[in-house]
Amino acid sequence: MAVHTLWTAIDGQHSTERHVTSHHPGSEARDPVAVLRRIAFLLERQLADTYRIKAYRAAASSLLRVPAEEVRSRHAAGSLRDLPGIGAKTASIVAECLDGRVPTYLTELEATSGPLAEGGPEHRAALRGDLHSHSDWSDGGSPIEEMAMTAIEVGRKYLVLTDHSPRLTVANGLTAARLTQQLDVVDALNDPLGDTFRLLRGIEVDILDDGALDQTDTMLARLDVVVASVHSKLKMESAAMTRRMVAAVRHPETNVLGHCTGRLVKGGRGTRAQSSFDASAVFEACAAHGVAVEINSRPERQDPPDELITLALEAGCLFSIDSDAHAPGQLDFLAYGAERADRLGVPVERIVNTWPLDRLLDWANR
Repeated sequence: MAVHTLWTAIDGQHSTERHVTSHHPGSEARDPVAVLRRIAFLLERQLADTYRIKAYRAAASSLLRVPAEEVRSRHAAGSLRDLPGIGAKTASIVAECLDGRVPTYLTELEATSGPLAEGGPEHRAALRGDLHSHSDWSDGGSPIEEMAMTAIEVGRKYLVLTDHSPRLTVANGLTAARLTQQLDVVDALNDPLGDTFRLLRGIEVDILDDGALDQTDTMLARLDVVVASVHSKLKMESAAMTRRMVAAVRHPETNVLGHCTGRLVKGGRGTRAQSSFDASAVFEACAAHGVAVEINSRPERQDPPDELITLALEAGCLFSIDSDAHAPGQLDFLAYGAERADRLGVPVERIVNTWPLDRLLDWANR
């Protein structure tokens, strides 16, 4: 199984191999590592508090560093909580697993998980990959390998790792040196997977005030997919914002225009009005240069608004339905974008991440 192969390759120094999968629980619902990961996954889908999610992922990571026999003996002796990262709640869940029972908390979460969106089943089924995701190298909450494993578990054939660029210091954006290091990590993770899954080299590069991209052309040319997004001066005057976005779209390395209006419609960060720009001019540039307009699936963004998706559709644009996941469970957010694309009549064939990997890479590196 690809997930197990990847985990063994990453974690080969550990004395115990474990079959870990979190998206389709069955007999593994009594494997404490799989259960802890599944709980974290379900909480992430609900945008639960970060500290709660980290507790479950820390507990799973701690157990992976202990031989299975020691875990069982500690359970018998009542000393599970002596392990780093294991608290009262997680120790109770591990104990239920080791006693051969499906943990009550997991059962409760599964009962309320349901599909995130009912609409767009054909669009959702057609999605092969996800072109926008973050790891703990920038402002994501999980290691690269955890994002990759979860992408496999939820049925993706490829995932683009798009951590932020250097100017976005608040998100720990990657300098050229750090990005170079990350590319080596991505290559190492891909080695054991063969043709089953591909983690792609990418970036969410900041669009600077003048429309330039916040990374060297040399580094951008080394990447598989480049998502370009505006993160600053979102209230810029309309004409200037239009020039800024069109310049970024025309850059030969740009593949996807990310969350184009920058709006927030709900969530812990509050709301934010959309930027003002000539959407017709921006989308015409996207269509002319083969740049996909992102349908950002994060529930707090829902970006672009419906009317702009319709305008981009009429302009002849390609689209990319992306999760913009900052945690493994958020990779499931694609369901929200698929529902919107279906409702607004976006043809599946114009959604680039429904394409096979070879076709996607040919387009991205045109």
